[in-house]
Amino acid sequence: MATDVHSPSWVNTNHPAPPQRPPASEVGALGWLRANLFSDMGNSILTVVTLIVLYYIVTSLVQWAIGAYWAPIWANRKIFAVGLYPTAQLWQPALVLLMVSALFGVSAGQWGSMIRGLGIGLGVLLLVLALIPIGLEAQLVMAGSLALLVVGYFIGARLPISNKLLSIAWILSLPATLILLLGGLHLPAWGVSWDFAPLVDTNLWGGLMLTMLLAVVGIALSFPIGVLLALGRRGNLPVIKYFCVGYIELIRGVPLITLLFMGMTMLPLFLPSNWGNPSQLVRAVTAITLFSAAYLAENVRGGLQAIPKGQYEAAEALGLGSFDKLRFIILPQALTKVIPAIVGQFIGLFKDTSLVSLVGLLELVAVGKAVIQQPEWLGVPGGVAKEVYVFIAFVFFIFSYGMSFVSRKLENKLGFGKR
Repeated sequence: MATDVHSPSWVNTNHPAPPQRPPASEVGALGWLRANLFSDMGNSILTVVTLIVLYYIVTSLVQWAIGAYWAPIWANRKIFAVGLYPTAQLWQPALVLLMVSALFGVSAGQWGSMIRGLGIGLGVLLLVLALIPIGLEAQLVMAGSLALLVVGYFIGARLPISNKLLSIAWILSLPATLILLLGGLHLPAWGVSWDFAPLVDTNLWGGLMLTMLLAVVGIALSFPIGVLLALGRRGNLPVIKYFCVGYIELIRGVPLITLLFMGMTMLPLFLPSNWGNPSQLVRAVTAITLFSAAYLAENVRGGLQAIPKGQYEAAEALGLGSFDKLRFIILPQALTKVIPAIVGQFIGLFKDTSLVSLVGLLELVAVGKAVIQQPEWLGVPGGVAKEVYVFIAFVFFIFSYGMSFVSRKLENKLGFGKR
């Protein structure tokens, strides 16, 4: 048997020693703790101090939550949900919830992981609400919505539904929601008036329903307007370019609350006389949309400026027209690059809806203020403001985190930021 001339004669080079297990302190949970939290003296001290601070914060919050007075929130759960919407007509927002749940289910089955994660979150929320004793009718609506979400998912996953058809369904769901909540279609300027239920004035809409409606309508309308403004600002036509520049700089130079008050007082001056007097909800939506579109335009413009000139030249070399070049080459890349900024803008818009309480709309924060001032809670020691505002903050956090979660899913799916 041949041996290595550099090794002792008693070493068998044909049979090396078997691999040894790594030390227990280098792998598993102990190894992770040593590598990340106790790698040196400074990190160890910082970790211990942080754990002590977190212990006192968490224990204090838990003790407060256990002893807090949550009765006002439970007693006013209907107002927190839909505001002053008539109780006899709550079947109308229930139909809206059923419709949206079905669309979410089909979209989750058709579009995959990005919407599936949001659908799972919606399903968990519906399950929790179906189990909590908030009222038999409300629990049945939540259970029905959950069933439609699950059935819609299997339909979307198994049937070949075109993305175009599903997108059209989502677009049509917005006017369908408004018609359902109003109790009919009312367009006096066109002589259209169709009622299938007693009219519910928009001033009676409120709570989480109104907050979600303001956010969804504002996002849906401001996105295309913002894209058009960004394209116009980078265009070559002087009239359009300077109009877009002036609009963006003017709107970004004033706070949202100023636009809300101006919309409440001045919007009818810019509308035809036969359109009638728009409601407070329409005025607030208009102000929010115009405000958000200006900021969104700058986010999109940043994405357009990040596209190399070679992409434009390649599109022209393929013979694509201006519209096709933007649709297939430029905008998909530009919007992908600014996904975090756009989603951040949408989250900010969702939270900014709380400002409409200053112009008389009873959204979630305004409902909280009204509940705090109810006479039956004035004698509670320490008041109920902390509990109400913590509940409102939790609701805002849930929906804001949901949008952030979908944003990360979309970035991972598109490979954004990966090398």
